[in-house]
Amino acid sequence: MKLPKFLLADNSEFPEDLFVVHTEYPRFILNVEEEEVEWLDDLEGDDEDQVAEEATKVVEEAFKWCDAELEKYDDEDEA
Repeated sequence: MKLPKFLLADNSEFPEDLFVVHTEYPRFILNVEEEEVEWLDDLEGDDEDQVAEEATKVVEEAFKWCDAELEKYDDEDEA
């Protein structure tokens, strides 16, 4: 099965929170409201700075994707 790179998720136990699930390496769950990341994979690499830079980049990409998705929902509501 092919999965999208990012998924939106919510949970009734955390009604104020919105989550983005990143399904590719490095997999993680981002709590958008709290701006917290739970890594599901160990981040590997010889160069710690490069690993940190790549992790930051993919988390920023998740935030941008989430903003774009939420904007689509807003556009649908206005139509």
